[in-house]
Amino acid sequence: MAETRLLIAAGEAAAGEADLPPGVRTLIESAGEIYVIAPALPDRFEWLASATDSATQQADERLMQVLSQVKEAGASPSGGEVGADDPMLAFEDAIRSFDPNHILIGLRPDDRSSWQERGLLDAVHDRFGIPLTVFQVPRD
Repeated sequence: MAETRLLIAAGEAAAGEADLPPGVRTLIESAGEIYVIAPALPDRFEWLASATDSATQQADERLMQVLSQVKEAGASPSGGEVGADDPMLAFEDAIRSFDPNHILIGLRPDDRSSWQERGLLDAVHDRFGIPLTVFQVPRD
């Protein structure tokens, strides 16, 4: 069986490694190689005004938190990046450079999800055909 090349897309970071569902922890622990993206997720007005600095800063903080949690889970990520403010473009860039064979997506809670996330899972599945594992990060 081929080694799992896991792309983690973090729309939200769990409060800590212990807050990850057991299946997610197992997936991370068993992956041979891990790469993390944290797309910048500006709200609609920020995006329309091209004022995405705050969203990019938040994505950078989320990236650092997720990389730390992956290490706490006993894995060694090969890297990570803040993704584009268009989630599909962030996926395209990461898939082109990392070539994963599995994608793990951590979604924000429903009350914090944004317009950019509507239809995203279907679009990622349809476009890339890579197995997906999706979980919603619990509220703090």
